[in-house]
Amino acid sequence: SEEALELAGLNWTVKSEPVYANNMLIPGYKANISETDGAFLGMVGDRYQIVQNKEAFDFTDALIGEGCTYETAGSLDGGKRIFLLARMPEEIILDDKVVPYLAFTNGFNGYYAIKACMTPTRIVCNNTLNLALKNAQRTWSTKHVGDIQSKLDEARETLRLAKTYMKELSVTADILANTKVSEDEVREVLNIIYPVSEEDSDRRKSNVEEIKDNFMVCYFAPDILKFKGTAWGAVQAASDFSTHVAPKRVTANYAEKNFSKVLDGNVVLDAMFAKMLEKA
Repeated sequence: SEEALELAGLNWTVKSEPVYANNMLIPGYKANISETDGAFLGMVGDRYQIVQNKEAFDFTDALIGEGCTYETAGSLDGGKRIFLLARMPEEIILDDKVVPYLAFTNGFNGYYAIKACMTPTRIVCNNTLNLALKNAQRTWSTKHVGDIQSKLDEARETLRLAKTYMKELSVTADILANTKVSEDEVREVLNIIYPVSEEDSDRRKSNVEEIKDNFMVCYFAPDILKFKGTAWGAVQAASDFSTHVAPKRVTANYAEKNFSKVLDGNVVLDAMFAKMLEKA
């Protein structure tokens, strides 16, 4: 992990500084600052304990012997959030090749804990299946550990939760693939996700219809035709739509926000998945 962070340019450290206003100390607060470039990363309470990137991710090294490999690492929101992505062995779900990824995150602004997150990816169309399953955790917090035995225990627990998630994902996919859903039912769900009212402007109504049409393009995409007419097909379309379809206005930090949704969940995918589970 130390080598991965160094290759990604993330081997910097963070320090806390007291906070002043009008030359007077503000009690109870401190500012987290990057020691490399002095960038401000967040205002936190004085009880906040910094966990440096090397400390946050060093327990993941125990995963390497279990078939995982480090894939990439990076930062979000100007360094306020750091991630390390580990690839697990490929699995087969409904005759599809799926690669489970474990994303580990650390942060310095008081919002992001050390967290592990499952991000399975369907290879054929490279879309992420970040589904909030009922019987398995997709995200969980990890401990800041120091001694070797604690690191090994944390790694084993991380692998156990990851494997439990993938097993439940396979079971859920099978249930949804055997649940028939009509095109009209999919459109009904889209109407719930993207509501319009009579008071809305013609432009907004037109924009919403365009969004729905873009979703249906994903629904009829060749790579999910074998699931067409099923709840799993609708979920796959939502995943494809959430992963790949750009918004009407692409902001400068679009890619960064998109990856944050991969870590934290996407509203459209979550809503479609929840509705399809109801039908199942």
